[in-house]
Amino acid sequence: MEIRLYLQMLKRGWWIILLVALIAMSASLALSYLAVPKYRATARFIITPGTSITEGRDVINSLDTLDRRSVVATYAEVMNSERILINSANFLNVASTQLEDYTFQAVVLPDANVLELTVTGPSPKVAAELANTIGYQTILFTSGLNMSYDINFLDTAAEPVIPFSPQPARDAGIALVLGAILGAALAIVSEQIRIPLEAYRQRLRIDSTTGVYNKRFFRQVLEDELTKDPDGVLSIGVIELSGLQDLKETLPPSGLQYLLKKVTGILRKELRGNDIIGRWNEVSFAVLLPTTPGAAAKRTLDRIYQALSESVTLSAFDATIDLEPIIGGALYSSNISAQELIEKAENSLEQARSSVDSPVRLWEMNNPFWVQKEA
Repeated sequence: MEIRLYLQMLKRGWWIILLVALIAMSASLALSYLAVPKYRATARFIITPGTSITEGRDVINSLDTLDRRSVVATYAEVMNSERILINSANFLNVASTQLEDYTFQAVVLPDANVLELTVTGPSPKVAAELANTIGYQTILFTSGLNMSYDINFLDTAAEPVIPFSPQPARDAGIALVLGAILGAALAIVSEQIRIPLEAYRQRLRIDSTTGVYNKRFFRQVLEDELTKDPDGVLSIGVIELSGLQDLKETLPPSGLQYLLKKVTGILRKELRGNDIIGRWNEVSFAVLLPTTPGAAAKRTLDRIYQALSESVTLSAFDATIDLEPIIGGALYSSNISAQELIEKAENSLEQARSSVDSPVRLWEMNNPFWVQKEA
């Protein structure tokens, strides 16, 4: 289940993955083409027993002595020393500061009495010359110490032709893969951040008891509709359940919640998919009917009235409740504001409260408080 959830997160955040991968690849290519190429020259040296330890002794014993890695490691340390570098710089007739862009390292090859010296720097010619000179100076220095072993060139360094760094194609490929991995991580993190924020926003919009919009967000939706299409057609209605006025103080919270959810279900059944429901106050709801003219809005409000007029049975409390709905509505016209439209609907509701024969009233600009008596 978790794998499927992560896959869904990656699917929704595909654009983040693609964007980060492309940015990483572009940055890698830019850095590659701006970077100074570096070349690597390599020389190899072999260490053998000197004549001083083979005279009067078995050659096999001499080779056994050489198998001790400390002997070969000593030559590697000599080759890596600052003294050898200074001697090499003097031999090449250059200042040590001119070699600051070059690095060198001698390592012992596994299972062999061979040293490998690698010199890296911006000039292929200087890199090769420096590798051979360091080797030559090491040979001179150790021979002067009368050491028991000899070091000699196995392979001299050749001038490299192709730089080992940067390699735009390789680096761009690696950057693309790493960017995709980073993008995937960001996509998952962004989804994990977005989901709680979305849930929090939903809590700010939704009435916890009924699951419909609260009054504040309902008003915001209405204002957005009028802003989006100021010349459009829409109607609103405020539905008051006067039968709940006395019950809200005496009925247990669970019973009141059941009634309100029952009303919510009835409203959803009687409205279209794009109609909007909001909780107006403790005993009333509001409905927004987009693209609905006066006659159609009146028919919808009448249907809601008829559906809510039926008694609701509370089996848990062995009671039957009459909701006693009254409805006031208003048809948007003449570019009036959202607040004015709400006031017209509430005025219509007030008119419906005071009228025994007309429990549903709809305000219309050319026909205020248009009344259609129920049959």
